[in-house]
This record gives sequence, C-alpha cells and structure tokens, in this order.
Amino acid sequence: MKKPTQPDTQVPELVQGMKPFLAMEIMEKAQELEAMGRHIIHLEIGEPDLETPSCVREACIRALKERRSQYTHSLGLLELREEICREYAEKYNVAITPNRVLVTSGTSPAMLLAFSVLCHPDDEVILSDPHYPCYPNFIRYVGGRIKTIPVYEEDGFQYSLGSVRECLGEKTRAIVVNSPANPTGTVIPAEILGGLTELGPAVVSDEIYHGLVYEGETHSALEYSEDAFVLNGFSKLYAMTGWRLGYVIAPEPFMRSLQTLQQNFFISANSFVQWAALTALREARQEVEAMCEIYNERRTLLLAGLRKLGFGIEVEPTGAFYVLANAKEFCTDSRRFAFEILEHAGVGTTPGIDFGPNAEGYIRFTYANSKENIEEAMARIGNFLESR
Repeated sequence: MKKPTQPDTQVPELVQGMKPFLAMEIMEKAQELEAMGRHIIHLEIGEPDLETPSCVREACIRALKERRSQYTHSLGLLELREEICREYAEKYNVAITPNRVLVTSGTSPAMLLAFSVLCHPDDEVILSDPHYPCYPNFIRYVGGRIKTIPVYEEDGFQYSLGSVRECLGEKTRAIVVNSPANPTGTVIPAEILGGLTELGPAVVSDEIYHGLVYEGETHSALEYSEDAFVLNGFSKLYAMTGWRLGYVIAPEPFMRSLQTLQQNFFISANSFVQWAALTALREARQEVEAMCEIYNERRTLLLAGLRKLGFGIEVEPTGAFYVLANAKEFCTDSRRFAFEILEHAGVGTTPGIDFGPNAEGYIRFTYANSKENIEEAMARIGNFLESR
C-alpha cells in the first residue's frame, strides 16, 4: 500500500516559511493551562475586554430580525461608506467620496487587498522594526519584499525622515505607518507623517487604533496626501474584534482593481454587521469615550506597576492599549522569558521578538484587561522575578 504523502511536502514554500504569530501561540498555550485548571491573566492579546456598545448590539439584532442578511454591494453598504466619509471629514477635515471606501471582513483582508494592488513582484515595502508581526506575511504573500528600518525606544520607536530617505530605492513601492502603534502604543508626530507622504512611495497608514489616544493628537495620512492608503476598522475602538469588520480608503485609480479582488475573494462583508457598524459611527460616541477613560486609567496603573518591577519605559505610550517594556535586565531571549512568565506566574505576555529583531529583549503588555487583573498580574510577575 502506498504511504500517504506528508502534508508539508504539498504546502508551498511561501506558506511553509510563514512564522507563527507568537501572541497567538502564547494565548493558545494559556488556554491549555486554563483547561488544566490554572487561572491565567491575559495581557498578551490586543482584544478589548469591555462590552460592545449596547446600541451596536441592538442594531445587529434589529438587522437580523429585519432579514438584512443578504449580500451587499461589494464595496459595502453605501450608507456605511458615506458615514465613514463623514467621520473622516469631521475628525481630520478631509474630503473623501464613498467610491474610495471598500468595506472588508476585518482589517486583515483590507491589508491583503491593499498590498495586492500595490506590489509588483519584488517591489519593496518599508516597515519599521518593531512592527505588527503580520505585515511582512501579507507583503511577501503578494510577491513583495521587506525593507526594515530599526526604530528605537529613546525616539518613541518612530521613523526619522532621514533614515527612510536613505532606504528609498527604485523598487520602493510603499511605506507602512501604524499610529497609534502595535506593539509600542506610541503616536507618530504630525511632521514625520506629513514628511513621509512627500518622499514619493505610497504611504499605507494603519489607523485601526485611531480614537484610542490619551494624550496629544493623532493625524490621518489623508490629511497630507490623497494618494495614501488608509486601513481602519471597528475591532479596537468599538470593542468589536469578533464582529470582523474593517475598511480601506484608497486612491481612486486603484478602486476598480480593489473591488474586483473583493468580488472574487470575499464577495462582500457581512451585511448585518455593516448595519451595526453604521450605528456605531452614529450613536456609540458616548460609550466609546467612557471606554477610553477606562483604558487611560489602566495605562497609568500598568506603567507604574512595570516600572516598580524594574522594566524600562523611556517614552510612555499614549495610544492603543499596549506597553512595549524593556526587559533586558531580566532576559536576552524574550520568547523564552514570556513562556516562563506564563508557566510560573500565570500571566500571558507577548515576546518582543514577535515584532522584529529590534524588539528582542522587550515584552509587550496590553492593558485591555481590568485594573484588578492588572494589579494581580504585577504581583504575580513580581513574585516570579524574586524567585527567579
């Protein structure tokens, strides 16, 4: 009898070479420990623990009762796209038309579509190091190549215009910006964001954490260039991670190609979730503002707790819900250290190496968890460090 072929031999090298998402690896290991009866505090996953605003939940139920569950236009509901345009006009004073907005089933499909229309084979895309771990996988999957620029704690993990300019080449197609950033929680200064849009390549601005800013202001790349690609969605600000709804705002010449890809790969985003998102934009502001106040209180608590334990934080994060803390006093292998914290302290954290080589020696903590759990996590890690 012929032996069955090993699955790995049938999987393309491109897929085989894709690295695991360590934040998910930690979470899945944590779930195994929980199944064995352990109590784990989750500070590894950027998922709000707060409830989706009540008006959004009610709108979703109402849409289902009204049988609004059919396909929508491939670009998304016109009403929702119009409201997204109004949102950007109100917040950033930019004029966008609905034909430049494509609604997707989460921001990840938006990334895939955007990089698909941007990257020819071997085109280069500039990323900061550290960066969100999934960016390189999307870019390589569509045939692009990565060029990373190390950014440093003392600079708030921000690009310098000079370093980006030095990296530009004939094949540079795009520069990726994520502000407020994952994993650092820092916000790009307006002068740097504006300067990046003047360098030539398209700026791909991941704005999924917009609205979650506790000090200062945040800016959209669209304020500086109509040629920017903006990625955004409802997961973080509206506590709608499992609802899976995002969007891309793109230059008009790319929209037909984006729409064609959407039609073939995804058809359209979930219709009843789109109706709920429309309500989120129109009615959830008060509940969102209350959530932001809670996050800010947790941010202050976590920063104080980490510093007391001996973690280094040179520039405080002012957005999203992350702290990338310097753990070099405790480790040289952040992956091993994060798994030790999980095993011995019962606290999930994310190793810095997940976000790029320049984040080795750092640990990312999220404050998308209760103050009580954050305090308990700091006590547990403190006991672990003392015993270690």
